[in-house]
Amino acid sequence: MIEGARIAAVVPAYDEEARIGGTLASVPACVDSIVVVDDGSVDRTCEVVRASPDPRVKLVVHDENRGVGAAIVTGYRVAFTDGADVAVVMGADGQMDPNELESLARPVASGRVDYAKGDRLRHRELASMPIERRIGNAVFSTLTRAATGLSISDSQCGYTALSRAAASRMDLDSLWPRYGYPNDLLARAADAGLRVLDVPVRPIYAGEESGIGLWEGLVVIPGVIARVALRRWLRVRHASHAADPAE
Repeated sequence: MIEGARIAAVVPAYDEEARIGGTLASVPACVDSIVVVDDGSVDRTCEVVRASPDPRVKLVVHDENRGVGAAIVTGYRVAFTDGADVAVVMGADGQMDPNELESLARPVASGRVDYAKGDRLRHRELASMPIERRIGNAVFSTLTRAATGLSISDSQCGYTALSRAAASRMDLDSLWPRYGYPNDLLARAADAGLRVLDVPVRPIYAGEESGIGLWEGLVVIPGVIARVALRRWLRVRHASHAADPAE
């Protein structure tokens, strides 16, 4: 628990048999439950999770790969149904420092904000992030700020904390299911009027390849952001017409 709030770690996983065990073993004691969502893995991810000696671990399995965004939504539903007050998303690949989980979750657990997200771009160890990822994140963050109206940094960071009350105000059922989901999630947070906070977190890279290729970087994520911007424009236009029917 943190600040009297029950904390769940939501761990989306796809073909992470080599790293998921270490990730689960690293989850700090302040976390009350761990919901692993296996997103249609074809390796031994499920077997490794089932072998975990940690009684906090609960495994949920997608019969087919639906995408990381969809896996997170499943994790949210299970965590909040099971009684969590705050759900923190931790990747299964070990790229999120478990020692920072409490500082990320505390502002949400205390009720100061509704949604806290990691910000690698303002961390003192930013230089450890590959330059191409820094540039991409900076570009996507600029576009996401413009599309959502939120004053945020590092829109692509998946290390986040969301309260159960805030989740109930968001349209998560239609969240973009694959890469690009962080941008769509921020848009839905803005739509719901959530208080969003950036929390500096350490960028962790060990030479692994990014799952975001040219197609995702040049087409999918910009497309999600464009859709977010269009949705916001239509909402503002509708509100303007409703306020002045004579227009």
